Amino acid sequence: MSAAGAGRGAPQLRSLMPWLVLAFLVWLVGYPLLVVAAEAFGIGSPGGGGPTTEAFRSFFTRPDEWNAMWRTLWISVLSTLAAAAIGVPLGFLFERNEIPGRRLLGALVALPVALPPLVGVIAFLFLYGESGLAARGLQSLGLDVSWRLTGAWAILLVHAYSMYVYFYLFTRAGLSGQDGAAIEAAQSLGASRSQILFRVTLPRLRPALAGATLLTFMTSLGSFSAPYIFGGGFRVMTTQIVASKLNGELRMAYVETTMLALLAFASLLLLRKIDPGLDLASGARGTPPARRRLHSRGARIGAAAGGWVLAGVLLLPHATLILMSLVPPNTWTVEAFPPVLGLVNYGDLLSSTERLRPALNSIWMAAAATLAAVVVGVMAARLSLRRGGLPGRALEAMMTLPWAIPGTVFALALAAAMSVNAPWVGRFVLVGTLWILPLAYLVRSLPLTGRSIFAGLRQLDPRLEEAAASLGAGSLRTVLQIVLPLLRPAVIAGAGLAFITMLGDFVTSIVLYTYDTRPISIEIQSSLRIQETGIAAAYGVLLMVLSAAAFIAWDDRAGGRL
Repeated sequence: MSAAGAGRGAPQLRSLMPWLVLAFLVWLVGYPLLVVAAEAFGIGSPGGGGPTTEAFRSFFTRPDEWNAMWRTLWISVLSTLAAAAIGVPLGFLFERNEIPGRRLLGALVALPVALPPLVGVIAFLFLYGESGLAARGLQSLGLDVSWRLTGAWAILLVHAYSMYVYFYLFTRAGLSGQDGAAIEAAQSLGASRSQILFRVTLPRLRPALAGATLLTFMTSLGSFSAPYIFGGGFRVMTTQIVASKLNGELRMAYVETTMLALLAFASLLLLRKIDPGLDLASGARGTPPARRRLHSRGARIGAAAGGWVLAGVLLLPHATLILMSLVPPNTWTVEAFPPVLGLVNYGDLLSSTERLRPALNSIWMAAAATLAAVVVGVMAARLSLRRGGLPGRALEAMMTLPWAIPGTVFALALAAAMSVNAPWVGRFVLVGTLWILPLAYLVRSLPLTGRSIFAGLRQLDPRLEEAAASLGAGSLRTVLQIVLPLLRPAVIAGAGLAFITMLGDFVTSIVLYTYDTRPISIEIQSSLRIQETGIAAAYGVLLMVLSAAAFIAWDDRAGGRL
């Protein structure tokens, strides 16, 4: 090819690049959803027969399906209200009051956000379950206690515990960005504390509370771990989908997947219509008012003691998990407290290659998916912001779309799309291979990395890239030497959250894993099923430590945002 031809080819490739990246994201994110919707209508199913609405008619006439849909909705609403009732007061407590040990206590209260949902679920099981530590302790006092942690209220309890952190962190972030001058002005006009709260503080806190509401509701809508472990006969749509798949009712599972996806999109649109400003932002920053100081020594001691008691209560399930991991097999029967403690379970876990494999699988698959999500995120964000228009908006939408899709929905959609060898229509047999789980993790990571990268790029001065181009730097050199170094905090923030989330993924893994690729979350579930509670707890502690270490490293490198 001549130099002139090569010169003409480069601009053409650059103009096509946004569309090529968009086509890849549509295939990766949107295509599996279209495939599962088509399968629900019988389009493309083996055996032919043509399109049919029979499965949908069956769905609408079966009470168990309607019950699962209704339960999913009201559980999500109540979970959001319960999380707000816990998280908002805690946010005010730690952000507006100077409590001894405030920074450490505030970090401890926020720690559950770094822990995988499955770890919190089994920690609750060991603490508050029918034969858990709490029940045994009360029985040792002579109380006739017998309960079962199961059903709707058990799910709500776990959801409130694991999701209050969203409201807590968003409330603190919103309060730290408020301008204290507005509060001082209200005080100078004679406004009472309650008037200042309801007329000044809460209205300005609305974007943060709206963002926490959206995040909590959508997380609860797609929740799987708590309903799976504690639901029993109380099924929501996520567990209903898996049950239908395991029972061989694939067509019904596809219909349920389609209906849950529609419910998620409808809920998202409704929430945004109720509050058009709904977002994960907390508004403009200002100088916050000074924190209220406790002048008497007794008040300071009481506040510190209360804070530590609160932190202890919130972290008690995880302390119980650590305790259970130290109980050797078959040594704890009817006693209130384990009579023998040791490191036997950890020895078994670390000395066996087969037992270590799930942890190694989780680490490499989460790391590979996060790295790929960063690469795709940087490419999509740069092309979206530089090109603008229809392709730019479409790129940003495709990067955000997986956030609105429950994990069970996408896992089943990916399994349906990638179980047929039809390359001419973009379908390949990946189910049962090494690549299906990292691919699913990649999709689930895109919103976490993409949102952070989009925000970081919007803060960069475009003249920096123009200056590099004028000095003869190519696109790749500009990205590596200018863009990425300046994007480092944003990339680390998004990548850290994505890695932590994928490290403990359960909802996607349970649909797509194989024995050789099973992650640590699946091994925890398997150990519980065969009554190896000590090993399950040891796996849970290992996952907890890995996630907490990643969270601490992320917070430190991202600038200490906690």
